[in-house]
Amino acid sequence: MFATQTRVLTPNEGLKLQSGPGRDLIFKVTGEDTGGAFDYFIVKVAPHGGPPLHVHHIQEETIHVLKGKFKVRIGEEIFYLNEGDFAYLPSKVPHAFLNLTEEEAEIIVVYTPGGGHKFYEELGPLMHNGKPEHKVVAEVFERHEMTLLGPPLDLD
Repeated sequence: MFATQTRVLTPNEGLKLQSGPGRDLIFKVTGEDTGGAFDYFIVKVAPHGGPPLHVHHIQEETIHVLKGKFKVRIGEEIFYLNEGDFAYLPSKVPHAFLNLTEEEAEIIVVYTPGGGHKFYEELGPLMHNGKPEHKVVAEVFERHEMTLLGPPLDLD
């Protein structure tokens, strides 16, 4: 694995994808840019938004909060992250997060190994064409070495 080229970007530059209503992503680098090593992307999370409970079978994940406050489930534990806080979500450990604020929040996410953008390229269009069947969404997760385990976190 080796990087094929250097990359310098302005704040709004990068590969723009969506993972569902209110979750806009800007990939600064993908696994294709880093020889498969990692993905680095910014996620803008809608008020009270976040992904469903899921598990990555291969990829490790980190979350670094730039703006907002989040409830994060890692395994069976619940954590609360504020601006500047960081969480490591190992592969094979179920996790989810939720923006607890009334405003759009922002996080930096890193996946290793890289290639996660391919999941969002497939999931985003499904989520923006209405609410797809659970089975269809679960199949997308499985194709990308993840399993959908449950609903998003709640505010309680």
